[in-house]
Amino acid sequence: MARPSLDDIYSEHDEFGLLDLKQRGTRSGKTTDRGVAVLLDVTRFVEQNGRLPDPEAVAHDEMKLAMTWGAVKTSPTEKMRAADRLGLLDEKPIAPPRSWKDEVPEEAIPESLDDIFDDDELEVDPSLVTFQHTTPSSERVIPDHRAEFVPCRDFEKFRERFEIVQRALETGERRARAVKKWAIIEPIEGDFFIRNGLLAMIAEKSEMTSRGGSRDHRLRIIFSNGTESDPLMSSFRKSLSEDKTARTVQKVGLGPVDPEWESDQLELSGTIYVARSRSEDPAIREQRMILHKIGVTSQDVARRVADARNDPTFLLAPVDIVATYSLKNLSRHKVEDLLHRFFVSARPAELFVVDRLGKKISPKEWFYVLPEHVGQAVKLIEDGQLHLFHYDVATQKIVPN
Repeated sequence: MARPSLDDIYSEHDEFGLLDLKQRGTRSGKTTDRGVAVLLDVTRFVEQNGRLPDPEAVAHDEMKLAMTWGAVKTSPTEKMRAADRLGLLDEKPIAPPRSWKDEVPEEAIPESLDDIFDDDELEVDPSLVTFQHTTPSSERVIPDHRAEFVPCRDFEKFRERFEIVQRALETGERRARAVKKWAIIEPIEGDFFIRNGLLAMIAEKSEMTSRGGSRDHRLRIIFSNGTESDPLMSSFRKSLSEDKTARTVQKVGLGPVDPEWESDQLELSGTIYVARSRSEDPAIREQRMILHKIGVTSQDVARRVADARNDPTFLLAPVDIVATYSLKNLSRHKVEDLLHRFFVSARPAELFVVDRLGKKISPKEWFYVLPEHVGQAVKLIEDGQLHLFHYDVATQKIVPN
């Protein structure tokens, strides 16, 4: 049997009237009624809020009403005009609400936070905008000395030690371990590290000082390429954590009780220096000629004191080096300890400085002694006779026991 065509289908009796299509009536009446209803809703909104509904409003009902009004008012009918008692169908019956997107006069735009906070109409609690624990940019420490890489003048003292450690790494006698990102590293003299592909040795760790409210040391670091640098310990830690290739080199021995554990440390000689403060603090300035710092360093003395004005160890002021004495075949640490203990009776009891965070710091390396007294004590150390004398504070002389 052949399949019926569309003509055959449409020619059959339509029992259910499926093909009887009724022409839709116009919606002009409904449109008019709807337009008037929307107008009345908008009129009530304006009477209650004093403005037209905002098409960008957060409230859904207001946004919907504004969008509907925008579509209806473009083709107002006579019935809508008759019902418009507020003149909403006029071009600009009511000023639209001001939006943050609207352009404002250029002179009304603040140029800085100061302009905002200086506005008389702005009420802000002063404690909210007063910096209490932040140093103003004008008062931030600008170091006189930066830890740059310079040639190591006494590298020959360290060359053999670098060669020994390098061979130990190559043979596996020592291992190099990666520095973990958040590891707390406390380097001591004699420690070896690998930084930027170079072996680095901690040759000197200066007396503790305070930087920015925290305790710190300045290091003297010798590198296997014959250069050296003297960063703060905190800066050195940071450089290790930021270097993905950084490594710590394993020590020799089983632990701190093993005699070989500190075999990497070198008994470096150095220079004893006597420094005089140039501080303008009245309490320090009045005693400038008799108050001196006694220190010992293995590096160049000028580099050691270059950043004195930012270092509480130097009373936060520049210093003048008034005397230096070379050490020969003597331990730097032992000599410094001997001198400080020898002149301990001449150490000021109330000497202190206040750092930029208001913290009181009392350096222990300053004494009421003259440079010649230090020279006499150094001579007695070299002769092995310091223990036979003592410093008399009353007479300000070194006298026999």
